[in-house]
Amino acid sequence: MAPLKLVVFDCDGVMFDSKNANRVYYNHIRAVFARPPMDEEELEYVHMHHVMDSIRHLFRAYPADLAQAEAYRQTLDYTPFLQHMRMEPDLLEFLDFLRPDYKTAISTNRTSTMASVLQMFALADRFDKVVTAFDVANPKPHPEALEQILTHFGFQVDEAVYIGDSMVDREHTAALGMRLIAFKNPVLPAEYHVQNFMEITRLPIFAAPGKGER
Repeated sequence: MAPLKLVVFDCDGVMFDSKNANRVYYNHIRAVFARPPMDEEELEYVHMHHVMDSIRHLFRAYPADLAQAEAYRQTLDYTPFLQHMRMEPDLLEFLDFLRPDYKTAISTNRTSTMASVLQMFALADRFDKVVTAFDVANPKPHPEALEQILTHFGFQVDEAVYIGDSMVDREHTAALGMRLIAFKNPVLPAEYHVQNFMEITRLPIFAAPGKGER
């Protein structure tokens, strides 16, 4: 196995506990059209999928509202919903640990909101490459975003690892044979399982001199 050179992050459920933000955001859109709040299955769906698929899923029983709901979504400023997101407490410490030895990237099914999230939490300069669902023809779980990231750096798949929390992430990485670190999901099939970021620093993939011994 080649030495690790690149760590790729999922956003929602990994870098951020964003489930409540998703709940408030999508329930707001449903309420505008006098529809009931999401159930737990719908919340889990929007947590893992990009916004266009999420709107289609949430209005699947209300096809007459779908076009207007999507149009409304495009006009809705996401900024007020950012206050409901919670950054993982040791994310910054982990990013510090990675520098300067490793490149960092994000592969997310977020779309236009990703830039706002990175700006609000002062993370924009912490990642060398960010790929959203808007940047690919085929969002996760398709591997296109990971292929784009690897091509950007000129790395091979065995020089990278992905940190994710869902079966969408498992499928995303498995299509390429990329290693997966399951974040706060002990039942997700993955090469490694952790409950926080600094636990990752003790994994054998960080056994290079000066790393993994902190």
